[in-house]
Amino acid sequence: MGRERVIVALSGGVDSSVTALLLKEAGYEVSGVYMRLWNTLHSAYQECYAAQICRVLNIPFAVINLHREFEHYVINPFCQEYESGRTPNPCVACNKHIKFGSLLSKALSLGVDYLVTGHYARVVHSENSYHLMKANDKNKDQSYFLYTLTQEKLKYLLFPLAKYSKLEVKKLAKEKELPVSPKPSQDLCFISDKNYRTFLTQHFSTNPGDIAHSNGEILGHHQGVAFYTIGQRHGLGTASEKPFYVIKIEPDDNRVVLGTEAELYTQEAIIKGVNWIAGTPPAK
Repeated sequence: MGRERVIVALSGGVDSSVTALLLKEAGYEVSGVYMRLWNTLHSAYQECYAAQICRVLNIPFAVINLHREFEHYVINPFCQEYESGRTPNPCVACNKHIKFGSLLSKALSLGVDYLVTGHYARVVHSENSYHLMKANDKNKDQSYFLYTLTQEKLKYLLFPLAKYSKLEVKKLAKEKELPVSPKPSQDLCFISDKNYRTFLTQHFSTNPGDIAHSNGEILGHHQGVAFYTIGQRHGLGTASEKPFYVIKIEPDDNRVVLGTEAELYTQEAIIKGVNWIAGTPPAK
């Protein structure tokens, strides 16, 4: 029986690079792939590091262009959510549709046994089912980003960093002299300068409107509801003796509503997009 074949999704950073190293040392037949998602200077920079890692480890390297899929499943919904007065989590959408959607499908079509990433999470197989568990390093655990995974996908995934701490991963990279990118990972890989406002205004128009107190008093004006998020305290453009928070965003009326911290709390929530990783809801 031959060695198990794996494809490692490389970002050029320390986590995915050490992941590739660990798998090669464990005897897997390893290939690296970089996903070209969005045209930014940061992306081009990281791609160079991903290629360099593969040269150092002497493993095949390939680039897969998923720009169209990324725009459809991540960028467009990201903008639509902000335009609707909600704050999205694009990393969840990327994991569902891109990493463990398009990339996983491509990897399996090439006949590999597993797709591997540098996420801090664990997959445990027991009682004929797969369980997504937290990583040992609770400060770096990323299992919550992966809640959209399914039984069918989990059986093809490996997360080798599950038992490592971030400090241990950095130490391994240094010991093995891996040429990892010195730049820290970005919150959003498609916004190079971390300027949400500029990015959003490039994708849709915004209209000025009122900033109101919860009692109806007009406190000021905003340049677009997309630039605010529930719970925001700073950068509101209003002055008051006690702190105000964004407690409500009303896109239909183009209004941002401020209130006290106490007004942020609620007894109810509407939850959409629930995914039972086991395949069925837990027994009551």
